[in-house]
Amino acid sequence: MFAGTLSKKRARSSRTSGELRDRPPRSHRPPDASPALAPPAHSRRNTLASPPRARASRCPALMAKRPLSRLSLPSATLAALTRGGFESVQDLAALTPERLAHDLAIPLASSQAVFDAAQAPRAPPATQSAAALAAAGSRYSTHCAPLDRLLGGGLRAGYILELAGPPGCGKEALAVHVVRSFVAASQDVLFVDMQNMTSPATLDRLLRKPPSVPPEYQKHVQHMQLYTLPDLLVFLRNLPACLQERPRTALLVLSSLSFPFQSPVGLPIATRNAALDRLKHVLTKACTTTRLTVVITSQLATKLLKDDGSAGNFDTGSKAILVPQLGSGYLPSGRTYRVVVIPHSRSTGVVRLLSSPTYVQGRGDTREEQYEKVPIRRAR
Repeated sequence: MFAGTLSKKRARSSRTSGELRDRPPRSHRPPDASPALAPPAHSRRNTLASPPRARASRCPALMAKRPLSRLSLPSATLAALTRGGFESVQDLAALTPERLAHDLAIPLASSQAVFDAAQAPRAPPATQSAAALAAAGSRYSTHCAPLDRLLGGGLRAGYILELAGPPGCGKEALAVHVVRSFVAASQDVLFVDMQNMTSPATLDRLLRKPPSVPPEYQKHVQHMQLYTLPDLLVFLRNLPACLQERPRTALLVLSSLSFPFQSPVGLPIATRNAALDRLKHVLTKACTTTRLTVVITSQLATKLLKDDGSAGNFDTGSKAILVPQLGSGYLPSGRTYRVVVIPHSRSTGVVRLLSSPTYVQGRGDTREEQYEKVPIRRAR
């Protein structure tokens, strides 16, 4: 059981039920917590114990898996690329100089220099250790075949997966399935719940379901609860120190990350943007320096559009669409897979890829996979 308990009311409030699998196509439709990570006293912690559309790049050389550190670029440009989560030339394949300059806040001339250097002839490849190659190529299954296909075979170590969708779509269950994969590999996990959607008891129950994880799985998972934006900022400030003290932490789950940003009444735009920038900086550094993998779940928000497709308001908008609530700019584009879960019924729907390090929505065919939700039997 968990070291720490929640009230029965909270335990019953979990919405994590059901798992997603392939949907047949229809004929008509083609250890102890680190003291440095301690949040404010009112948060809870539990440890288990039993911009505009860019043009497609026309440079074939951008598909090469060359480290950006080998390019002849100024140190300031290389530092900006590292902060943005870009490691190899392949990470730039879906971008243009204009988009890269916007994402990294660097001059267009510097961005163009990156693409020019990427097209230069390559030097003979240097040798790499087998451990480095294995770490770079590690992928973890989401236990959802449609989602694994969208991710190219699973979630890559050191990358970020954002799962957005309406309540009850199963995004929290998918996050728990990723936890299962890391625990099965004897990797440590930090699970941060910000809306009481996955309580410690629920997480424990789901991890005990088949396919089972190792009997000692409890020692690999730490559960924490944060509910306010100040709590989140304190957590982000202390996360680097925690990762140093707990170097085996390989996965961070931020469940319902959008909740702290929608709770404060009258939250200034500047404060919100500063918090999102801080989040982006901390996650980017953690992913690039410690190979931390991050899974984020988020709610959807309504966006009003004009007839020409530009952003509108209640007076000028002619239609409304649902988009991830926190937008697309708060995560490093070179290290993030953004997926939205779209239910068509209580048990069926699609998972759609919004963007990835090599794909931008609206460029080419829409990438999505059908799923069918299968009830999970309760463990005895």
